[in-house]
Amino acid sequence: MVNADDVRRTALALPDTTEKLAWSMPTFRVAGKMFVTLPEEETSIAVRCPKLERDELVLAEPEKFWIADHEASFAWVRVRLKAIDQDELSDILADSWRQAATPRLLETYPELGVPAGE
Repeated sequence: MVNADDVRRTALALPDTTEKLAWSMPTFRVAGKMFVTLPEEETSIAVRCPKLERDELVLAEPEKFWIADHEASFAWVRVRLKAIDQDELSDILADSWRQAATPRLLETYPELGVPAGE
C-alpha cells in the first residue's frame, strides 16, 4: 500500500515535473500538462489512461481501478492507493507521464519513453 507522500515523491522524481494546487487538490504536471491528481482525501489518484486501456483495467481489476462519473468522457482513470504497491505506483505514474510529456522529453529520457515489454 502506498500513500499521498509516496505519490508526491514518485511524481516529482519524474523529469520536468511540477506540483500545482488546482481545484483544491494537488496536481502534478510535465511541461505544463497535468498527468496525475490527488483528489478526495488523497486515498486515490487520477491518471491519464487511453479510454480502451482504461475500460480494460476497470473490468480486470475493479478493486484497483475505477472511472469517476465526471471523468467518464476523458482519458483518465482512478487508482486506489491502498490496492497498489510502490512498483505499481512507479509504473502507473511513468505511464501517465509519458502520455503528457513532450516529444523532446521523451527523446531526452528514452528509459521513460516506452513501457517495459513493448
